[in-house]
Amino acid sequence: MSHHAYIPHMNGYVKCREFCRIMPPENHINHRLPKEVLLRIFSFLDVVTLCRCAQVCKLWNILALDGSNWKKVDLFEFQKAVEGLVVENLSKRCGGFLKSMSLRGCQVITDQSMSVFARNCRHIEALILNNCKEITDATCLNLGLFSHRLRKLDVSSCTNLTDDALEALSKGCPRLEYIDISWCVRMTDEGINILSKSSQQHLTTFIARGLGVTNTGIEQLATNCHNLKKLNVQGNPEIGDNAVIAISKHCQTLTSLCVSNCLNITDTALQALSNGCHELRTIEVSGCTGLSDDGFQFLTKNCPDLEKMDLEECIQITDTTLSYLANHCHHLSAVTLSHCELITDAGIRSLGLSPYLCESLEVLELDNCPFITDMGLDYLVNCSALQRIELYDCQLVTKIGIRRLKIQLPSLRVHAYFAPVTPPLNVRTYRRRCRCCNIL
Repeated sequence: MSHHAYIPHMNGYVKCREFCRIMPPENHINHRLPKEVLLRIFSFLDVVTLCRCAQVCKLWNILALDGSNWKKVDLFEFQKAVEGLVVENLSKRCGGFLKSMSLRGCQVITDQSMSVFARNCRHIEALILNNCKEITDATCLNLGLFSHRLRKLDVSSCTNLTDDALEALSKGCPRLEYIDISWCVRMTDEGINILSKSSQQHLTTFIARGLGVTNTGIEQLATNCHNLKKLNVQGNPEIGDNAVIAISKHCQTLTSLCVSNCLNITDTALQALSNGCHELRTIEVSGCTGLSDDGFQFLTKNCPDLEKMDLEECIQITDTTLSYLANHCHHLSAVTLSHCELITDAGIRSLGLSPYLCESLEVLELDNCPFITDMGLDYLVNCSALQRIELYDCQLVTKIGIRRLKIQLPSLRVHAYFAPVTPPLNVRTYRRRCRCCNIL
């Protein structure tokens, strides 16, 4: 079918516009339902459906394009087609109704269009500009001037933004609760300090992956924003123990921390977290090769409510860490141990025989754990909540072992790879050679 709206009829499908013409007026929905009820129905429709309804008749056009139906708009699916004029017209139509807008991936959007948007949509609370690479500090300046109710802002991968953007936001958007400045490589510790001073009562989520942020910037953030709940500074090579110590000291209600690929993190950081952040639910330390069993002993004992742990490439940890998890962290739902090459079946046994983890563990990732065997899988048969297990490149795990586990847990999804059997040496294989091969 084309983009026109169709409905079923005795002679097949007909366009809604044609149906309206042939339907007796007394049976038409426009006459049977008040406009207020129709408007309420339209409020549940998505962007595409609203646009189709707007083509049916004049009344539906008015109702479908009413600003109250456009409180939340996500244009990600149309990112290749969305141009600045679309955003400008949309902002004029929605006006003060629009609360949430996503332009993720709309790379042709410019400061000019966002200036019109900011002036018209002054009640905006959530704005996603991820990967809108054309925007500059001017957009944030306009947001600071007109978007005083802004609570959530994602400008990740907007590489033209600088500390001036953060300063503009600090002056005009004091209610910011969530900000994502990942890969905005021109931002520095200074800009983070300026923003955190103005948002200190409200900021709960700070995401800054792939920046040049240092311990100083995170220490300033922690000092200013005591209500921080979620911090993600993945891939910042300058981040080390001092940053985590500051977070542990000042942000004691922290529930989620990601310092993956921050290579200067050691057991000292985990000990600090165990002393200050007892409400921690998620920790991601993938690639932090300086961590050992000693650090996780502190963390698991004092943070028993941990639910998700990413320990990929924590190459020093052994089965001892898994015994700590089994004994203290009774709410774990997801654990990543990929490339932890010292883990053996004994560690899996600790997890599988824990009466608490058998009821909570849903995801277990064991890629590239060379000492895991079928016996390790047998220890997991009582984990009734287990939904997915990763076993790529576990060379000692066999199809028979996986089949045995799936008999006990039929809904379990197992991701594994087994290389094709190598042909016997005495079997000659023939391959057609191209002329280039013959010449070479």
